[in-house]
Amino acid sequence: MAASRIAVDAMGGDEAPETVVDGAVQALHQTQAELSVLLVGPEEQLRSLLASRPDAPEQRLRVIDAPEAIGMGEAPSTAVKQKTDSSIHRGLAAHHDDHADAFVSAGNTGAIMAASMFILQRIPGVERPSIAGFFPTLEGSSVVLDIGSNVDCRPAHLLQFARMGTVYARQVLKTDPPSVGLLNIGEEPGKGNEQVKAAHDLLHDADDVHFVGNVEGGDLLFYAADIIICDGFVGNALLKFGESMSTVLSDMCRQEMEQQGLAPEQKQLVSGVLDEVREGFDPEALGGAPLLGVNGNVLVGHGSSSPDVIAQMIHSARTIATENVAHALEDAFQSSSQSSSA
Repeated sequence: MAASRIAVDAMGGDEAPETVVDGAVQALHQTQAELSVLLVGPEEQLRSLLASRPDAPEQRLRVIDAPEAIGMGEAPSTAVKQKTDSSIHRGLAAHHDDHADAFVSAGNTGAIMAASMFILQRIPGVERPSIAGFFPTLEGSSVVLDIGSNVDCRPAHLLQFARMGTVYARQVLKTDPPSVGLLNIGEEPGKGNEQVKAAHDLLHDADDVHFVGNVEGGDLLFYAADIIICDGFVGNALLKFGESMSTVLSDMCRQEMEQQGLAPEQKQLVSGVLDEVREGFDPEALGGAPLLGVNGNVLVGHGSSSPDVIAQMIHSARTIATENVAHALEDAFQSSSQSSSA
């Protein structure tokens, strides 16, 4: 049966809860498929917002009371321990207790990850759950792991990222077998620091990963591989660089058009083409990023997420839950564990 119950952190995001409520209502109107949303946050406040939305489909909306909220600037470890009645806690608890098929939040990323590991637990065999990002290329988006949730990694962690990315690409993106590239400073196997060289050997010897070798930064935009593996320090720098392109490209083109004295109709034509290119670099274009490696379906979004993005996150979470990514990851790591011990 298709997953249909999505718990949404109504207090997650810069403009929460209004933006989140708008996005949830929008998502429900966008599909005729069986889908319901569980809004998690202060009940009185959420019911007041819903009352002001006469188009809200009441039969498909449910409110879970969560009187506390974890702010974007709060220390994750402290907030997770002290605010057990937060919207993040209660939303993940609803997922854990099988009242929801997935959990979506545009709130404090560190708190979401810490609470997910505490409430949902890690999948057996996974040492470091990872948030996957997407990097635009000439042939679509490559999946990048890790994008910042694990700054310091051992070679074995990079192999685990490759396994998680492989399962995600196979289940959700329907790519089989997905190719895996290791981000490095050269294509040759002996290039890179000790961490990357050791990871190269592990990936090369892994039977359950379609490893295509090292890829350089200059290859990424040309679609070097379906999945790009790196530690969270490098991945976050890469992701932030890509995100900056969505604004800097516009500024650069605007300056150049002024210098060349283009007519208004010419500027409009160039801007239209540029907007299409920029969309691939927009962090909100694909909705949220999946948290892989926990025993559940969790999607993390930017704090600046608009109602459109919240709606897209809800649809993406439904896909991840329907494809049973967490169960597929558990099977993959169980198989790799059995192969290692054989």
